[in-house]
Amino acid sequence: MSTEKTSRFVLLRVELVLEIHDEEAVARAALERIARDAEDPDGPRIPESGQAQAASAVAEDTAEALASLVDPFDLVGDVPGVELQQASWSSERIDYDPGSPDWDLDGEDVDEDGVDVDEGIDEGGEGGDDPRAGGAG
Repeated sequence: MSTEKTSRFVLLRVELVLEIHDEEAVARAALERIARDAEDPDGPRIPESGQAQAASAVAEDTAEALASLVDPFDLVGDVPGVELQQASWSSERIDYDPGSPDWDLDGEDVDEDGVDVDEGIDEGGEGGDDPRAGGAG
């Protein structure tokens, strides 16, 4: 594999399932982050109306509050030799059953017909579409 033919860009997919034990604590942390960001002179300039809208959203929806607390730069900011180019993430409430085959995280993924969905996927990420991928992550 020559360096000239290999892309410098890597798409890293991370999926997390989190259990919320204290919705009020998550909302409080998100509201504190919004207030802290508003006071940071080096931070993003968000108009007061945008701050109010964000505060309302995180107060009403724990999934939104959690998404506002997650920063992809925190995941890779200290990794030497890389620069975050673009990030997209979202959160949503889900029904989660760790015993269900739909949530098999050990790499032995099969679809509803029992077909191995990993078959034919290039682990290097350049072998076509991953049938497990879907939506913004």
